[in-house]
Amino acid sequence: MEHYKIHSLVVGPIATNCYIIETDEIDPASNRRVGIIIDPGADAAAIIARIKALKVVPQQILCTHGHFDHILAIPELVRHYEEEGVSLTIAIHRLDRDYLGSKAIIRHRRDLAGVGGLAFLERFPFQFPEASRILEEGDRIGPFRVIHLPGHTPGSVGYIDEEKGVLFAGDTLFAGGVGRTDLPGGDELALRASLRRLFSLPGHTTVYSGHGDRTRIDRERPRQGWM
Repeated sequence: MEHYKIHSLVVGPIATNCYIIETDEIDPASNRRVGIIIDPGADAAAIIARIKALKVVPQQILCTHGHFDHILAIPELVRHYEEEGVSLTIAIHRLDRDYLGSKAIIRHRRDLAGVGGLAFLERFPFQFPEASRILEEGDRIGPFRVIHLPGHTPGSVGYIDEEKGVLFAGDTLFAGGVGRTDLPGGDELALRASLRRLFSLPGHTTVYSGHGDRTRIDRERPRQGWM
């Protein structure tokens, strides 16, 4: 998987960035290029439409973390592609795995209650599928290596391709901002350690965040007071 293209669309009530990776790998069953979905936070129909327009077949869903605005479209995507004979691998870090599965609503209710957001539960699917791949630091998935970035959630991760200088950072680092830590499981000291790790990356590394515009490490170091 030497080459790939990154496509994005903004989904859901909190304007989450969903990314579709169009790889150069060919799926032998469909003769279409293989796709990877990162953080399908809502609007499954729009995600499916973009995938169809790109003429790719998705094989994996990668979650940077488990907050609802990054995973809400997963159940509908799984159902849709199962009907097409495609089984999607759903990957999330071990410490965020209970944001998925039959008991996920318990964790989401706890998080949303902490910020007065219980009204969002009306948008929730009846049941989330279980994760089919549990990630740890250093795992390889597609063209990316997993880096554990706790702080925003205990199981927040980044997906990095060091060779191409590409990082999907989820809600750990934004253009001009960093992840919040006031939700259950948030940890400011852990977030600072994760940011220290990110700011040690080469400055040219392009950061694709969970919300907002893409940025670069060398732009965010001085903005956040890290020189």
